[in-house]
Amino acid sequence: MTDTEHSSTEAAIETHPLAPFLPANGKLLMLGSFPPPKTRWKMDFYYPNFQNDMWKIFGLCFFQDKNHFLDIENKRFKEQQIRDFLNAKGIGIFDTAYQVIRLKGNAADKFLQIHTPTDLKMLLEQMPDCRSIMTTGDKATDTLMLSMPESAEKPVIGASSRTHFAGRDLSLYRMPSSSRAYPLALEKKAEAYRQLFVEIGLL
Repeated sequence: MTDTEHSSTEAAIETHPLAPFLPANGKLLMLGSFPPPKTRWKMDFYYPNFQNDMWKIFGLCFFQDKNHFLDIENKRFKEQQIRDFLNAKGIGIFDTAYQVIRLKGNAADKFLQIHTPTDLKMLLEQMPDCRSIMTTGDKATDTLMLSMPESAEKPVIGASSRTHFAGRDLSLYRMPSSSRAYPLALEKKAEAYRQLFVEIGLL
């Protein structure tokens, strides 16, 4: 590899821009794949693209209002309200990839090459009460499974599997992607998430 090729490869590797959000009382760890390019961000937090359905899903599940966490007038999110809510409920968030290469420069999972998976053991050490991990989408689930024991089964959408990892028993849940590109109505997505939240005692 020439110096030019080496430097262009290095430049293409993108490191996660956000610190893990890990409440000390966390019961659930939510893992996506990787944040979209910063040009799409409407806040310095997870799922920052206004086109993404995640915070609408949360609004529907917990407040029966898809706009609960949205500042519709300014097309932004109510970031502090989201952070306070997650802290109160004990929901941690990060992504399954720590470093990626964007093959097309966009947010699409299919053009996301995982360079360095996240150190999940380190995340769980900061959430001693966490017994549930939820992935939001197929790429996130596939990347998570790279870190799990060989005996662990990949969960199907809307269901869970059990495994032992980092010294604890875990339930792994795979949820529908909150991306608008995922072909499922918002209400149907919210229903899948609602069932999970009920099952693990958050609702």
